[in-house]
Amino acid sequence: MTNSSSRQPGSKDLWLDAAYEMLVSDGIDAVKIMALAKKLNLSRTGFYWFFADLKELHIAMIERWENQNTGNLVERCTEPALNICQSLFNLMDCWLDQSLFDARLDLAIRNWARVDDELQIRVNDADRIRIDTVAEMFQRHGFPPDQAHVRSLTVIYTQIGYISMQTKEALPDRLARVPHYVEIFSGTVPSSRDVEVFLARHI
Repeated sequence: MTNSSSRQPGSKDLWLDAAYEMLVSDGIDAVKIMALAKKLNLSRTGFYWFFADLKELHIAMIERWENQNTGNLVERCTEPALNICQSLFNLMDCWLDQSLFDARLDLAIRNWARVDDELQIRVNDADRIRIDTVAEMFQRHGFPPDQAHVRSLTVIYTQIGYISMQTKEALPDRLARVPHYVEIFSGTVPSSRDVEVFLARHI
């Protein structure tokens, strides 16, 4: 019979994935080394193959959030687009594809930041980057800076509201609303072709 000391250590991503799931389901106080080892059925010592301590794991979790959610949002906003509606549809991909933007992780990080002042600074920085990036997207399509900023706030705060309220929508219902959001955010009715191209990515 194999004892715990001879178990394989797993992988860094395996430990990080388990920590993420624990963070999302139970909050940061539940993310403990022994609890993770038990969840993974791995030796506690395996954790130290990949992380010096719990603090280093926390840093990796935060970096994953920054790279996935903020990083992908910036990338989608800078995708080539012929008009503001196309750009907004590119951004809306984030809200519909969890691999681009993980809403559960965003909420869990925001909840964690309530009890961690350093993390709250990083959350504030991430929000600033997101707002600035969306505003720059509007400006590229001819909106004046002040108006671009307010429109960006409307886009980002709307999505934060969805996340905070943990709103659940059937995919067809959400997709049907997106063109209306694009019209409201931009003041422009999207063309039927732009709508079709967007929907084709998600149906």
